[in-house]
Amino acid sequence: MYDRILVPTDGSKTAGAAMSAAVEFASRDDAEIHVLHVINTRYYDTSIESAVEPLREEGERYVDSLAELAAGAGVTVTTAVELGRPARAILAFVDDHDVDLVVMGTSGRGDLERRLLGSTTEHVVTHADVPVHVVPAVK
Repeated sequence: MYDRILVPTDGSKTAGAAMSAAVEFASRDDAEIHVLHVINTRYYDTSIESAVEPLREEGERYVDSLAELAAGAGVTVTTAVELGRPARAILAFVDDHDVDLVVMGTSGRGDLERRLLGSTTEHVVTHADVPVHVVPAVK
């Protein structure tokens, strides 16, 4: 049913839960998983490489930890760390990589707890041209 699944991550527990769900889909459908972390250019000055490097390293740790979950289940996984606005970058990644399912959490590190959906998730759900499977927040 699905060939390419995207799991965006911000390093939160909820992103880990989303990865577990994605691994189930991928195992069932023999799909590959892409794990993406976006360094939010709205919050960080990314014009200075020395400022970006620690953020990139942190993003690499996030995607690598999720990739280990998929690899342990025998699922093919690729990772990426990009700069941009998370929701826009996720939607662009979907288009650029022919992703046919996005699996993400209701909210992550940057979202207010009182909101039903985080702003990034809400934007992706309302603008994606592919199905978006939303995983409840992990507390």
